[in-house]
Amino acid sequence: MNTSTSKFLIFWDNSRRSFVLALRSLWLHKLRSFLSVLGIIIGTTAVITLMAFGEGSMQDALEDIKRQGATNVIVKSVKPSDDSSVQRRSMTATYGLTYADYEQFLLLDSIVSSVPMRYFPQEIRSLHRMYNGRVVGTTTAYQKVNKIEMVSGRFLLDSDEVDQPGDDNEMRNVVVLGADVAESLFPFQDAVGQSIVLNKHQFVVIGVLKDRSPLTTGGTAEDFNGDVYIPLSTCRGRYGERIFIRQSGSRSGEQVELHQVTLTISDMKKVRDAGKVIVDQLEHSHFKKDWSVTVPLDRLEEAERARNRGMILLFFIASISLIVGGIGIMNIMLATVTERTREIGIRRALGAKRWDITQQFLIEAIVQTTVGGSLGALIGIILVFFLPWASMLLFKMNLPAQLNIEPIFLSMGVAIFVGIVFGLYPAFRASRRDPIEALRHD
Repeated sequence: MNTSTSKFLIFWDNSRRSFVLALRSLWLHKLRSFLSVLGIIIGTTAVITLMAFGEGSMQDALEDIKRQGATNVIVKSVKPSDDSSVQRRSMTATYGLTYADYEQFLLLDSIVSSVPMRYFPQEIRSLHRMYNGRVVGTTTAYQKVNKIEMVSGRFLLDSDEVDQPGDDNEMRNVVVLGADVAESLFPFQDAVGQSIVLNKHQFVVIGVLKDRSPLTTGGTAEDFNGDVYIPLSTCRGRYGERIFIRQSGSRSGEQVELHQVTLTISDMKKVRDAGKVIVDQLEHSHFKKDWSVTVPLDRLEEAERARNRGMILLFFIASISLIVGGIGIMNIMLATVTERTREIGIRRALGAKRWDITQQFLIEAIVQTTVGGSLGALIGIILVFFLPWASMLLFKMNLPAQLNIEPIFLSMGVAIFVGIVFGLYPAFRASRRDPIEALRHD
């Protein structure tokens, strides 16, 4: 057996014995050991739960942006604030995107798909049932761009579009219902094939959409489940360009050709350039700022950067508990060194070196933080799964949480590091005890 192998075996044997002594010492003082690691348990639990719920909330925001499409450019009509006086005089506000704008957008080579939309509130009736929802006039591309799923029936097709605005072909009066509309108007039957009334016209239901999650834009959540979808040309023919809305005893009108246009760009690298071109087109063709251009890719990248910053901040905030727990362990370890002075003197008299004493107390501190970190991680994982279930059951509130493996190992690593840092000084103090003075200690 060579020298290096024998040294390794001696080191392994000493480490094993120090580990056994450390465990035995902790077991003899179970309550004190538990109280000393309580801060580590709380700290590890805080790191895991805070980062899980923080990640869940931030991921929800990211998903809202992703649903808008990273390769999309969204152009919307915006009612100018200076139109209020004009509207009071004329009862009608004229603003927003036009079909001429839409045709200009389509001249861009990078556009692979486009979805024009027009929407407004409307009473939706079926026999004695009524639902206050929203009519959305759009095209068949809406389903593909928004990745929506059907419960039954089909979505709009190109063949559902009338040839000319104002065509009175009743067979073109087809409608697709949102989940809430279908449930309210046809609670005990299949809605497909039934009829509803929009603006005194009968529409045949050709499909029902699957329940869709609300989309948060500009701080407000847009719920799609109360929408009904009809062909854009049918919407234009049945309603005209001017819509009157009655709300809370008041009557207002607006003349908007298109409320929104979603353009899908062929390459993510071309999205920003396409957005700039569209902005330039609208600035030249509109005398007032009655439009907005949103590039979800910019929002997505900014949200991801904010998420990373937020997660780092949450980790540092939660790590404060681990540091406080480490201070508690150091305090207990210093008291333990004073209490076990005679034991240290006996070990030194029997031939134990300073490194052996340092190793024993350091291992005790590391074992405490490792056990505390493990218990904290277990409690944190349980809370991440339990709290969302409890909040939904008791308060009917969605509490998003996303458990990742990285915070678990990160918190465990920090807990062990805290044990090493805060256990090193008490272990060094113990090893510097004079054997003779230690034996005389009562």
